[in-house]
Amino acid sequence: MTNKTLIQISDELSAGQYSSREITQDIIADIRARDAQFNSFITVSEELALEQADAADARRAAGHAELLTGVPFAHKDLFCTQGLRTTCASKMLEDFIPPYESTVGQRLLATGAVCVGKTNMDEFAMGSSNENSYFGAVKNPWDLNAVPGGSSGGSAAAVAAGLVPAATGTDTGGSIRQPASFCNLTGIKPTYGRVSRFGIVAYASSLDQAGPMCTTAADAAVMLNAMAGFDAQDSTSVQQDAADFTAELNQPLAGLKVGLPKEFFGSGLDPQVADCIMAAVKQIEALGAQIVDISLPNLELSIPAYYVIAPSEASSNLSRFDGVRYGYRCDQPEDLMDLYCRTRAEGFGKEVKRRIMVGTYALSEGYYDAYYVKAQRVRRLIKDDFARALAQVDVIMGPVAPTPAFDLGSNTKDPVAMYLEDIYTLSANMAGIPAMSTPAGFVNGRPVGLHIMGNYFAEAKLLNIAHQYQQVTDWHLQTPTSNTAKGA
Repeated sequence: MTNKTLIQISDELSAGQYSSREITQDIIADIRARDAQFNSFITVSEELALEQADAADARRAAGHAELLTGVPFAHKDLFCTQGLRTTCASKMLEDFIPPYESTVGQRLLATGAVCVGKTNMDEFAMGSSNENSYFGAVKNPWDLNAVPGGSSGGSAAAVAAGLVPAATGTDTGGSIRQPASFCNLTGIKPTYGRVSRFGIVAYASSLDQAGPMCTTAADAAVMLNAMAGFDAQDSTSVQQDAADFTAELNQPLAGLKVGLPKEFFGSGLDPQVADCIMAAVKQIEALGAQIVDISLPNLELSIPAYYVIAPSEASSNLSRFDGVRYGYRCDQPEDLMDLYCRTRAEGFGKEVKRRIMVGTYALSEGYYDAYYVKAQRVRRLIKDDFARALAQVDVIMGPVAPTPAFDLGSNTKDPVAMYLEDIYTLSANMAGIPAMSTPAGFVNGRPVGLHIMGNYFAEAKLLNIAHQYQQVTDWHLQTPTSNTAKGA
């Protein structure tokens, strides 16, 4: 079943070419046979998946199948899954089994989709390379010497390798779009509040948003149809009418206004990546779009503001992991303070501890106004930049990352260099707007993604643009194979 799209599998299930049990068994066998080279999965849920597959087959036999019924997918391992461990790729939660299902999980399971397992990630979603995992680094299927991107790198690698047709991800500062770019996938971060965060272990609550990672824009639209919608259990969920994200896929692009921010094409951008992006923009222009030069003057402030706000929220969110109620607990603590200190020191990895300390400092007495409040004011400037730009154009385009996937280990000793990989993606999270990556070419055999950003709740328009672009290009159809992946 390698490299079939979600929609292809759905059509073949409907045609009776195989059952959900059969494809689920094949996919699980494929994961067990091939994933050792990628390390994209933390947990494979064979028994539970086969139960779900049998239920899907019964549902299809009764004539109640939906598009996703019986289609296998994988969850990033910070979506709580009832009865199936959720680790957040951390020693802290290595053996944690949630007593409930995330809203996203509930909605996908309600369609009859089959969860085959939980994918690797940067610990607590903190990272841009998927090297910060307690369970080991994930490798990029296009080049096993390269990172797959992060923090949703396991989901990206699993789909790129053809192990599953689709996977969930989360995006706090680019963690769907950057790995999608590095692994030649379509990945979308919806408008903040469009998809419920209930049951998703929080990193930075005002920035986190879940979305799908797939081969095609059409697949992503189908996944987002199932995932999105108001949820009363999530106080940040937006009371917006449910949308059909597939409805506009075939709309022509004539009259579309595309903004190109000059700040996206500065000295930090790899010239070969720039060439790929401009070729993609010209292709979209040929489909009827109008290209407009714009400016996002506060873009360069995204990184310093983000790395105050996100760690501050993380220091608060991760305070719950103290060894008292659940998760890892140190051995033989001398007293309560020793329990807290040693549990957290032993249970968290280096990057998580670094961000907790930065966030705690920024929120501390005497520094709150100087750092956190100021960062929030900068966030407003960034949001205003997008509002002005999107009053002139329909969407904004540019690169997802300044380079293709970088080598494993190349940035691990320089956190600032790692943080700079997110320069083009962070601003969309700061503003809360939807944004996505679609395959747009290769540089030295490593994929490059086109970044498309739009106004609030314009996910259907972004998917429409990506779908139309994918109708006249074949970048998204190209796949890595075990005998061509470097380092195999």
